Amino acid sequence: MVICMDVGNTNIKYAMFEGDKLALSFRVATEHKKTSDEYGGQLLSILQNNKIQAKDIVGGIISSVVPQLDYTLERMCATYLDIKPLMLAPGLKTGMNMKVDNAREVGADRIVNNVSALRKYGAPLIVVDFGTATTFNVIDKTGEFIGGVIAPGIKGSLDSLVNGTAKLPRVEIERPSKVIGKNTVTNMQSGIFFGFAGLVEYIIKKIKRETGNNDIKTVATGGFSEVIAKEVSCIDYVDKLLTLEGLKYLYDLNSTEA
Repeated sequence: MVICMDVGNTNIKYAMFEGDKLALSFRVATEHKKTSDEYGGQLLSILQNNKIQAKDIVGGIISSVVPQLDYTLERMCATYLDIKPLMLAPGLKTGMNMKVDNAREVGADRIVNNVSALRKYGAPLIVVDFGTATTFNVIDKTGEFIGGVIAPGIKGSLDSLVNGTAKLPRVEIERPSKVIGKNTVTNMQSGIFFGFAGLVEYIIKKIKRETGNNDIKTVATGGFSEVIAKEVSCIDYVDKLLTLEGLKYLYDLNSTEA
């Protein structure tokens, strides 16, 4: 069994694969001050509740955009799983060329998403990840990553609105029945939800125009991918497991034990 970890600014997503079959997936909050023992105890508890033994895990891979946790999670894997995980970093084989100014600046999560989407859906592609940030990745017809867009995340935008004002309450992010809200809550929900839907639609429209390809496919992943995809017409596929399946593919590509 192989463990895959996608470490984001808000959540750490875990997946256990038995061969190519997903055996378990879950997420926990990203906590910068948590120790390897705390993460290890949490992981073992979840594994035990799902009848998975630590000794069954023979390898792992970590994609991280939180460098402070890299050593913590590597140590957790060594101590509690007795494995040395692969880290998605320069030198790891991905099979993807990147036509950008500095490939080292590209986040690990974006690389994984691009590799996974290209493998599953083919080129050309726009890959949108609704995470802590909203990222748009553009893959040309030759399968090369040519750049993209980083926009605020939907939850972060709401947090900024609430924290920057004295009277606005924290609300659930959901689609209101009408764009014209009748109270503070529905006013805020309308602005956040429809504002983000408009952002996504407009950026994808601009990308298609700039690439000269109106038929380019769009794949969305991440927490709010499903709700936004229902509102806009420019998202062709929603794939919630895109990152974790991409990590498993990269593990197989780089590991002799797979």
